Amino acid sequence: MAVTSQSMYWEDLTDEEILNLRVKDLGLRIKGSTLEPLIDALYAELEDRGVRFPPACYLADEWLCPEGEPIIGIPFCLAHPRLKRIELRMMYEVEGDTEQSCMKLLRHECGHALNYAYRLHTRTRWRELFGSFSVPYSQTYDYQPYSRRFVVHLGDHYAQAHPDEDFAETFAVWLDPGNDWRHKYEHWPAIKKLNYVDTVMKKAGDTRPLVTSPGHPPWSASRMTSTLHAYYNRKRKDLGSDFRGYYDDSLKNLFTDNPRVQSAEKASKLLRHYRRAIIDDVARWTGHRKYDLHQLMDRFIARSDALRLYAEDDTQDAISAAALLAAIAGGTHRPAARKHV
Repeated sequence: MAVTSQSMYWEDLTDEEILNLRVKDLGLRIKGSTLEPLIDALYAELEDRGVRFPPACYLADEWLCPEGEPIIGIPFCLAHPRLKRIELRMMYEVEGDTEQSCMKLLRHECGHALNYAYRLHTRTRWRELFGSFSVPYSQTYDYQPYSRRFVVHLGDHYAQAHPDEDFAETFAVWLDPGNDWRHKYEHWPAIKKLNYVDTVMKKAGDTRPLVTSPGHPPWSASRMTSTLHAYYNRKRKDLGSDFRGYYDDSLKNLFTDNPRVQSAEKASKLLRHYRRAIIDDVARWTGHRKYDLHQLMDRFIARSDALRLYAEDDTQDAISAAALLAAIAGGTHRPAARKHV
């Protein structure tokens, strides 16, 4: 990566010292980073599909496409391997850390950008297939796990969050050169949306966009005056229960990280052993869908392993785990928080 003398300086600091630096002072750039060839690959995919307008990309505070603006924001941490390691330490995951996951997100945000560039959401057929663009976004959304009216691209059935997300997900599936969408979705109602994207992009892709990029992209990392530490505190708070470590305190209260008896076993092993029985009982008495309970149980198991927790009383701990699952299971709701919403 091409770096400034300033960024060479912070590369040699400890994580704690870096966390006290302002984001804008890190001197991050896309050019020369591992993001550059991935963005080039995205533009090549657009070219192969006959789309002549490559949306501009910039470093932002998260993955985003500001509503109405044909630009793609990429999390600044992805521009430097040291920052990706800090992101993993602070958030327990790095969204888009692999080439495959980064390309999936780039294609999704590109769908938003081209929707805005050509104002496709104002067209009658777009509204007939995807719904009203003006429907308000909600902090949560309900989804049908096995619905075939929507493509499957990102996790959490994100296409069902909003008509704008439905289009972006459909576009991403259409754009992916490794996705044989005509065969995969041949018998799905979602094929109508994919055929629409194929038709409309062939027509619009070779024309000039109706909307172009703004001069000062919002939420740009180059203007972020907060320190990394303050940024992560705010990010954890904004994510709420979607933060991977959100249930850590509850799990620590349920299990122990200091087993006092020789027979203590890993908490994750106990959760796996009683998983089916716990989920069946919670679903029966609460009405929550088993699909959602399985996802929540996956998080319990992963965090129990990460925290190195142990169970000391199988029967009692299994009962307590069922009570915890029932208490915090959020039904079918998932967060729909992205900057373009």
